Amino acid sequence: MAENQAVVAEQTEAFQYPIQIEDAGPATKKVVVEIPKERIEAKLAEQFKELRQQASVPGFRPGHVPQKLLEKKFSADIREQVRRSLIGESYEQAVEKNNLQVIGEPVFADPKAMELKDDQGLKYSFEVEVQPDITVPELKGVKVSRPQIAITEENVDQAMQNLREQQGLLVPVEDRGVEDKDYLVVDVHVKLGDEVVGHQHDAQIVSRPGRIGGIDVADLDKQLAGLKSGENRDVKVAVPETHPGEKIRGKEVTLEFSLKDIKKLELAEIDEEFLTDLGFENQQQLRDALKEQMEERIKMDVQSALREQVHKYLLDNTTIEVPSRLSDRQALRVINRRAVDLMMRGMPEDTIRANLEKLKVGAKDEAARELKLFFILQKISNDFGVDVDEGELNGRIAMIAAQRGERPEKLKQAMSKDGTLSNMYVQLREQKAVDKILETAEISEVDVTAKKPE
Repeated sequence: MAENQAVVAEQTEAFQYPIQIEDAGPATKKVVVEIPKERIEAKLAEQFKELRQQASVPGFRPGHVPQKLLEKKFSADIREQVRRSLIGESYEQAVEKNNLQVIGEPVFADPKAMELKDDQGLKYSFEVEVQPDITVPELKGVKVSRPQIAITEENVDQAMQNLREQQGLLVPVEDRGVEDKDYLVVDVHVKLGDEVVGHQHDAQIVSRPGRIGGIDVADLDKQLAGLKSGENRDVKVAVPETHPGEKIRGKEVTLEFSLKDIKKLELAEIDEEFLTDLGFENQQQLRDALKEQMEERIKMDVQSALREQVHKYLLDNTTIEVPSRLSDRQALRVINRRAVDLMMRGMPEDTIRANLEKLKVGAKDEAARELKLFFILQKISNDFGVDVDEGELNGRIAMIAAQRGERPEKLKQAMSKDGTLSNMYVQLREQKAVDKILETAEISEVDVTAKKPE
């Protein structure tokens, strides 16, 4: 009996599904899988046999429940379990047997047709993005330029000014209209002709060039100048072709502003109380701390600039075809990568959220570049044997948590839930691979003038 069971188990493991693979475009494969009728029937029989041994039905001893009664009572559940099991098993075999380096989730041709029918086999198909064949260029001696940035007293002065603004107070304005850099509360309606296509009530904006509803308004401060509380003003703007809203894309719309409130920012005074609250004894200590922060930020920006030059070298010197139909999912991948990059640069969470609309604009235009770079860096990371361990991930999470004033374990849990954690792992792995290229790069130093911090 034991020998017979071993033979059955071996046959089950050795079962080979009929599988066909064909190209469905650049870096995309179409996979057709057949599950023969005999395979389905054998699996159903196996499941019902297990169920009969375990099922508890009033009036029958375990192992003695009639087959017909089991089929009537549990048939739908058993067939669904078998369907899922066979599709999962055959999918894994299709991927492993054909050495498909799958990236992303499969797209099934007709999920509703993937049902078990009496006395029939099951045939299904799906498309997957796969790692394309890539021949990477020479990675030793890549020529890059490293900017040398000196921080001046003027840069520190501007940082002090920014700090005074951050710690300043908003006070009501009643005796005048809108001026530059006022803080406003407005109702905004976006109109295409006479149709309202978008609106936001009690929007908080600043009177300076900015973005309203995903639309850049380069002269917003001038357009709203002089407007008083209770007054309305229309601003006509051209919507870019890259705007996520298809209805208004590439057209002229009217932004109707109804001003409700004006406040101005009074800068904080750098006095003894201000310094004590921040933990400094005098202004020089504060200036030294700001300079140190700027130096650390510049160091990160310089490394990012070096990496970007390597990215450009790889893109310019690697021939690779990416999927011709760039989906919303791939555009979302670009947005997520940008958001994670901003997070790792230390940008506050609320600022990242405020920039989400801006991140969406042009995402599809960059999807092809990002996807190509993703494939190349995955190949290089694998060739170098680069990986990111738990300690490195936790270290980066702890750094971000400290910047945000959060508990690292809570932040990690949230990142795991929304997918940010896996994105961070991929980007850290890519950065490590690029940094290995930089170890053997030819680096020339370039003097540049430090820009004023924004």
